[in-house]
Amino acid sequence: MALVGRRIVIWCGDAPNQKALVAKLSTKFRISGIVIDEKSEGSTKRKISDLPLLLWDRLRFRKIYNCWKKLQQYYSSAFVSWPDVPVLRTNNINSKETEDFTKAFQTDLIVVSGTGLVKGSLLNIPAKIGIVNLHTGLSPYVKGGPNCTNWCIANNDWHLVGNTIMWINSGIDSGNIITSETIDINNAPNFFEAHKIVMDHAHELYVRAIEYLMNSEPPFNSVAQSSIGKGKLFLTKMWNSDKKTDLLRNWKKRKNIIKQYTPETIQLPLIINRQ
Repeated sequence: MALVGRRIVIWCGDAPNQKALVAKLSTKFRISGIVIDEKSEGSTKRKISDLPLLLWDRLRFRKIYNCWKKLQQYYSSAFVSWPDVPVLRTNNINSKETEDFTKAFQTDLIVVSGTGLVKGSLLNIPAKIGIVNLHTGLSPYVKGGPNCTNWCIANNDWHLVGNTIMWINSGIDSGNIITSETIDINNAPNFFEAHKIVMDHAHELYVRAIEYLMNSEPPFNSVAQSSIGKGKLFLTKMWNSDKKTDLLRNWKKRKNIIKQYTPETIQLPLIINRQ
């Protein structure tokens, strides 16, 4: 079948949830190489005078921090190692070594997840199908970070929880959409399971999107986000104590959710396998 022979290079972060995604993809597709972006997150230098407030934030909102930690521990236990393929580790996804490593494989598809913002010449690396990106949020409605699911809960936008697979561009979660889906987490038994549902769905949606791309002929799905509507871009610096408080309060009240409207999503066409 077509997907067996076609080659994929993956650019991803080094967190356990990224390792889990790559492991899942490796069971379905031919992975030629992996670039792991080892950028240091949260490495901004802090003043000693800021430490008491930071410690209080960690204590006060430990449920939020512990949820993400537990999710990473789960994936770390379930997916112990990276696939046995050539791997490049870099502290800058936009480095010349990333470009040279990727070009050497003459890849059909570049798959991106969890890296720093991809810029410059990397966006022009030739790939027969293209460069695709996973956004664990529902574009164009919710973009940015640090966690779109948390933003949805904090803003009582439960109907906007979802995932998006898009063609990459130079913006933040702004490329043309290949497919997107909403996710119902209202009945999740706890906060950890809600986030696990979203992350597992993201991985599964990526698999389906890549299967579609590998087994179809162009033109592929490519829906401009502006044709759907205008959403919000959330930045990490906006994720303050007030929003974290809203998140925890709204999570407790989730049984009384009223759905505001049904957002527009992009469905994948039916795949016709090519021999």
